[in-house]
Amino acid sequence: MQTGSRPVAGFTYVGLLVLVALFGLASVGAARILASTERAEREAELLFIGHQFRQAFRSYVQTGPGVRQYPATLEDLLLDKRFPAPRRHLRRLYADPITGKTQWGLVAAPEGGVMGVYSLSNREPLKRANFDPDDVDFVRTAQSAKVSTIDSVPYSYRDWQFVFRPAL
Repeated sequence: MQTGSRPVAGFTYVGLLVLVALFGLASVGAARILASTERAEREAELLFIGHQFRQAFRSYVQTGPGVRQYPATLEDLLLDKRFPAPRRHLRRLYADPITGKTQWGLVAAPEGGVMGVYSLSNREPLKRANFDPDDVDFVRTAQSAKVSTIDSVPYSYRDWQFVFRPAL
């Protein structure tokens, strides 16, 4: 006859397997939370950078001599040569925190030049509401999209256009 010590060793092995499985599940959950937090931080950074661009466009248009005009390129925001002493409306050209690239989508002004920027990412943002008043154009309304809910509208970071439109 066998002694009772053998079945106890089997229970220890099964207990160890369950512990490893639980540790794996906890690791996956932690990785998902970390990825979601990182994505939310990148969105917040995109909003900050977009507001910097919008303010630079505002400064360029409102401080220009003579007829108000938009910059021809983003580089004109770095060094405005329309004045005897060059002015800077933006400290540097920021990289898009979503794509990690320095290339931005450009919103063309009706009179020529650039009046805004947007991310070139096709990813869907986490944030879909509660934007600053300056960012009301981000959320397309159900009437303009002719759909029943905003959730059925294709939505990406490209819809976050940081544009300066002067008041009429």
